[in-house]
Amino acid sequence: MRLRCAVLDDYQGVATTSADWSVLGDRVEVVALREHLEGEDALAAALAGYDIVVTLRERVPFPGSLIARLPRLRLLVASGMRNSVIDYAAAETHGVTVCGTASSSTPPVELTWALLLGLARGIVEENGALRSGGPWQSTVGADLHGRRLGLLGLGKIGSRVARVGLAFGMRVSAWSRNLTEERAEEAGVELAAGKEDLLANSDFVSVHLALGERTRGLIGAAELALMKPTAYLVNTSRAAIVDQDALLAALREGRIAGAGVDVFDLEPLPASHPMRTAPRLLATPHLGYVSQANYATYYGQAVEDIQAYLAGTPVRRLP
Repeated sequence: MRLRCAVLDDYQGVATTSADWSVLGDRVEVVALREHLEGEDALAAALAGYDIVVTLRERVPFPGSLIARLPRLRLLVASGMRNSVIDYAAAETHGVTVCGTASSSTPPVELTWALLLGLARGIVEENGALRSGGPWQSTVGADLHGRRLGLLGLGKIGSRVARVGLAFGMRVSAWSRNLTEERAEEAGVELAAGKEDLLANSDFVSVHLALGERTRGLIGAAELALMKPTAYLVNTSRAAIVDQDALLAALREGRIAGAGVDVFDLEPLPASHPMRTAPRLLATPHLGYVSQANYATYYGQAVEDIQAYLAGTPVRRLP
């Protein structure tokens, strides 16, 4: 029997051209869904007729209640090898195999610097003025050389962000609960005395922590109040690490110079969401992992996962 495969959230319409799905032949019908399905009822209705679902990152939660409403589902492929919004126990109970793919840390590193540089040099404002006949030069750029870059997290992504900062001639410091002096020295950065010390003494703060109970709400109103009024905050990690209401208040009141944000409490961001109109905010629609090379990996390995499943030898199983 021919199986049906749904590819979720193909916003750009590139899922079927980023990899060679033809190798699946007549065994699998692939349908790319470009519109985001919001809520469990919409997902259950739209996916009821599919045996395989391919989902990107953690855009769509698959709790046990949803999995139970998809009796045809047999294979769930998620990009990346870590996904916190899939109920693996429920998947096993209902006979659903869950597989992942590789994922590069390069795209989020590059986007972090796109946001940081865009903020520092007023790129959006100046480009908008130039294209609309506005003033010729209206901002004064913030220098990077000699300024302090504070990193919350020094893992795979944070350490690569650090190397770019050092190349710009910045003084780089880092902090996380488990970060050691030896690890900081290995990355060529200073170990901050604490979270508060890092926030108070940095000119640019960039978040690179995994979301968990210890990091949820890590940066709230009290932490933002420690930052210099000339400092910038960049978050390409997870929205819940930074209190969204506290950040909006800090931006509106001018208590920090600006923020670059790629992640939000609700995604896609509703048209009326206050983050869309916040002052001093450079925002992108969760583009951290969205790049040609990463999509080629995600979808290419999704095809491999499907092939392996059909052969009875699943690969890259999660968790």
